[in-house]
Amino acid sequence: MDNEEFSHVRRMRDGRFPHEIASILPGEFFVSAAPMVIYTVLGSCISACIRDPVAGVGGMNHFMLPEPKGRDGPAWGEPTRYGSFAMESLINGILKRGGLKSRFEVKLFGAGRIYEGKIDVGANNAAWVTQYLQSEGLAVVKADLGDVFPRKVYYFTDSGRVLMKKIERLKNRTIVERETEYSARITQRKEQPAEDVTLF
Repeated sequence: MDNEEFSHVRRMRDGRFPHEIASILPGEFFVSAAPMVIYTVLGSCISACIRDPVAGVGGMNHFMLPEPKGRDGPAWGEPTRYGSFAMESLINGILKRGGLKSRFEVKLFGAGRIYEGKIDVGANNAAWVTQYLQSEGLAVVKADLGDVFPRKVYYFTDSGRVLMKKIERLKNRTIVERETEYSARITQRKEQPAEDVTLF
């Protein structure tokens, strides 16, 4: 099931890690019932890492809300369907592999302020996902959100362990370009539905 559903996700091996690595991009998610490491790089985007420690099923998403049309208010309303879709896809992926919502362990990363300008896209993303999880009755056991740095995140689906590295701002042009392209893509689609952290 996992191989078919996530055939578009790039897989790789790294001698430093005991399991295969799935590398996800903005707008993607990945869930596995087998031990895996899920990797992504976050700027202002958010990744929720969720697992059921009893069932041994875990996953991660990578999403951003489009900027609000008014440009002076928070990103509630219509644009939040992108965040809702990302969270529901991840949660449903865990549930259909035997997870139970009452056992979920949730960790959040990202929401860096990597763009110049008045609107803090990362802060809007962080506020939205916090409210979403509260409304779903899900507690966050660990969060590393905000600041001005992009983050590399490796999430171990079997243990919930996270390896996170903050990236110097001067090196983040690729991340800005990738997120700008992703933001433009989801804005164009608006008319259609569509364990402990170790710093290293």
